[in-house]
Amino acid sequence: MDTVILQQPHRLLFGCGSAQSIPGELAAAGLRRAFVVTSTPVVASSAVASLCDAWRASGLALEIAPLVDREPEIALFETVLAVARVFRPDVVIGLGGGSPLDVAKLTAALLDGVQDVREVFGIGFLKKRATHLICIPTTAGTGAEVSPNAILLDEAERLKKGAVSPHLVPDLAVCDPDLTLTVPPAVTAATGIDALVHCMEAYANKHAHPAVDVYALEGIRRIGRSIERAVRDGADRDARADVMLGALYGGLCLGPVNTAAVHALSYPLGGEYRIAHGMANSLLMPHVFRFNLTAMPARYADIALALGCAPTATVSATAAAGLAWLVALSRACGIPQRLRDVGVPESDLPRLAQEAMKVTRLLKNNPRELTATDALGIYRDAY
Repeated sequence: MDTVILQQPHRLLFGCGSAQSIPGELAAAGLRRAFVVTSTPVVASSAVASLCDAWRASGLALEIAPLVDREPEIALFETVLAVARVFRPDVVIGLGGGSPLDVAKLTAALLDGVQDVREVFGIGFLKKRATHLICIPTTAGTGAEVSPNAILLDEAERLKKGAVSPHLVPDLAVCDPDLTLTVPPAVTAATGIDALVHCMEAYANKHAHPAVDVYALEGIRRIGRSIERAVRDGADRDARADVMLGALYGGLCLGPVNTAAVHALSYPLGGEYRIAHGMANSLLMPHVFRFNLTAMPARYADIALALGCAPTATVSATAAAGLAWLVALSRACGIPQRLRDVGVPESDLPRLAQEAMKVTRLLKNNPRELTATDALGIYRDAY
């Protein structure tokens, strides 16, 4: 059995209402100056406004960063970092979806000025993090609250780039499903599918490991049975908790195993057209998995069974049934089904295929070797 490294927060709180424990957590750690990285919809919500009021009432000095209202590029990150350096916090709090959490993680890591963000893209290039880091997700999707990853858009290359380091794992993660109750259906769907793809790509992966499989399969079960309910009725606390726990499990898969070709091919879509990450994953998911099926039919059959599909006469048929189930789930959640539906020109597909081939840190995990010609074929199938 190969060696696997599990990198997890020092402390993790999960449960409805768990965010109310944050003032006590901050006090216990002796933290007094908090720099909060969030977004406009999050900071405007009544639940988060109450949280911030409680933090201030506890004596915490609070500074709200420039708001992260889009998938962040390097320039936006550097603006946030500059404000943080003026404020000089002893704790950085990421509060929101994956984009604010990723910016918070990199802000805490690079606050001391020892490294530039461009130096830390890739695996293992970040040297240290001296500032305390807390991540509080308000969507159930990226798993950034427990992962060693952070993603930014490199504007010059029009490509998303990831920094991967144990120093990006937060000191404290607080996962409160109640914070997701007001997330709109479209965002619930896209982020939930993103989390589902994390789990599926970690399970059907060249570097899959039994220590991670347990998280991946349980995440698939929970998200698969509850995401449509969460999309249809955002106030369904049981469904919200199920999807958030599944997203957490997906995040725990990212460090030791990570994702593969679905994510690699989705990065150029986000970088070029600002298509939401979860939506891009959903558009590509069935076509990448169909390409991969012959390489790991038993693993894809396991995924199908975890999704709730009935076993069929053969492993391959069960795997194919799972693929059909995923397409139906995406449609039921109201996610667009074709690249043409989200404004991608057909003439751009060859260039997108070339850009996707640069994401080697993920492509190396794919069950089946994928060439630029294969990538172009997948984009065309998705078109």
